[in-house]
Amino acid sequence: MRSTQAPADAVLAELHEWHLALRAQFPIITGHPDLTYLDSAATTQKPQAVLDAVHTYLTTTNANAGRGTYTWANQTTALVRETGQRIKEFLHDPDPQHSGVHFVSGTTEGLRTIARDWLVPFLDDGDEIIVPFADHQANILPWLEARDLLARQGIRVLVRPMPYQPGSGDYDLAALDRLVTERTRFVAASHVHHVYGGNMNIHRIRRIVSPHVAICLDAAQSVGHLPVSTTELDVDFAVFSGHKTLALPGSGAVWARNARGPQFAPAGWGGSPNTTGIASLRAALDWLDAAGTDRIDRWARALAARLTDGLRSLPAYEVLGCQRSLAADTEVQQRHGIVTFRHRAIDSGDLGFILFSHGFMVRSDSHCQGSAGERQESVRVSLHVYKTPQEIDQLLAVLATLE
Repeated sequence: MRSTQAPADAVLAELHEWHLALRAQFPIITGHPDLTYLDSAATTQKPQAVLDAVHTYLTTTNANAGRGTYTWANQTTALVRETGQRIKEFLHDPDPQHSGVHFVSGTTEGLRTIARDWLVPFLDDGDEIIVPFADHQANILPWLEARDLLARQGIRVLVRPMPYQPGSGDYDLAALDRLVTERTRFVAASHVHHVYGGNMNIHRIRRIVSPHVAICLDAAQSVGHLPVSTTELDVDFAVFSGHKTLALPGSGAVWARNARGPQFAPAGWGGSPNTTGIASLRAALDWLDAAGTDRIDRWARALAARLTDGLRSLPAYEVLGCQRSLAADTEVQQRHGIVTFRHRAIDSGDLGFILFSHGFMVRSDSHCQGSAGERQESVRVSLHVYKTPQEIDQLLAVLATLE
């Protein structure tokens, strides 16, 4: 795929002043100039607007939602309802009158709820589902649990592994085309891979599978990081975590299109929603819209290209994923703010400790990848709008001393 983006340095120069204004809005970043946070794929930092929204909610209208008739309760109930509508707008919902938004604690709970309360009743004996065994375990285990639950009911469901291109981490769409049968009912996929940082081309999956096949999108690494359009992707579910979207931990949402299969409705009594998390999520989406997710994505991609270009010149390091995307002026799609690598001689866990001794906070483990993924631990650098080119250069300088 030929890149439509300008070279990395040109993007960084174009967005420099925009970036400085946004970086200044993150107190934890500006308050710790001696530390460099490079783990935004695990959780994002929070802008002042989100912190202010939480403080305002807790000090002015804090109440339970849907369980009172007084002013604070009514305002909180409206907050929950309006945030659901705001999520539909943010995801470019193609049919907001028929879709639904259900608040959850995060992506993992959302995917498990879909598996338990929607997929299990939907499938019949002999049906097939496709599962991405080299993605995050949160997008693998719930579907296996659904299969096992159905097996205990005497219903046999075949789980087919999503095919991958060797070495790149991308889905092998040609092989997927050969894998789909008339009994394929459901495909689980990730929008952006949490280890390789690549866009997994979900719109192409819809072109391959039947128009009647449901697609569930793990959008944990895309919502809040780049523009997400459920209209363009033509998926049935999109699930994301608030804490990876500049909002508070313990918040997240399932967007359900309700166009294929039964309407999605979590079973049982819902209980009290995380109203503080929902308030933070509403503020985060407003902040992201004002900042521009397209520009956030361009900034993070340019930083990632700067990092991969630097690592390419250091023979001691192996960058995981597509090798054709390492150069800053690559003509293939760049990584969406995630770069994962190994030192050929130093253990990744040890490398993580070394980097922290220099003030760099990175992820260094197996990244919760599934059974078909990387077996060996690695170091993951993940970026967001509050990261600078200077920090990338400083990281590369430290890595170069370990050659």
